[in-house]
Amino acid sequence: MQGIFPSFSQGELVMYQHLHSAAQIIQAGGVVAYPTESVYGLGCDPFNESAVMHLLAIKERPVSKGLILIGADLSQLAPYLRLTDSEHEQLAGQWPAPRTYLVKAGENVAWVRGAFSKVAVRVPDHPLARDLCRAVGHPIISTSANISGRPAARNQFQVARQLGERLDFIVSGACDRAAKPSTIIDLESGRILRA
Repeated sequence: MQGIFPSFSQGELVMYQHLHSAAQIIQAGGVVAYPTESVYGLGCDPFNESAVMHLLAIKERPVSKGLILIGADLSQLAPYLRLTDSEHEQLAGQWPAPRTYLVKAGENVAWVRGAFSKVAVRVPDHPLARDLCRAVGHPIISTSANISGRPAARNQFQVARQLGERLDFIVSGACDRAAKPSTIIDLESGRILRA
């Protein structure tokens, strides 16, 4: 296998294969857990309604609350948003970072935004989360890996303990234990909804 990917170290090759497996599961409609800046997230294909509904059932979260969409970079998210040129420029200067913005939604994200007219989006500051989006080939869902009302998992063992066999895959990796959940900002008004 090392001969197929000669530029990878053994550790990088294992991580590449791990992310590739997680991406294939997402593309097939599965739900995976993966590390983000502060906590583990749950992800799935946002354009597969049954996958999103399955993720919501795992979390025991109502669809009306909405979810976050993350991408490898702004160009991956932009097709699903309605941005002015100045908003596009503003976001390009902010990411990657643990900042989630509420943005006017495009057509394809109805069940992601829940009961809201805007969709929450982020280019995460965690390289594994960005690499996973890149491997999937489009944005993915991001919501904390926990049952609603319970503490969010900060490592893969907490994910396994709380969500067990409900998930299809858990990506190995570390979260920044000192970090807080991402700040949420309304892009249009600049109002901070979660600091």
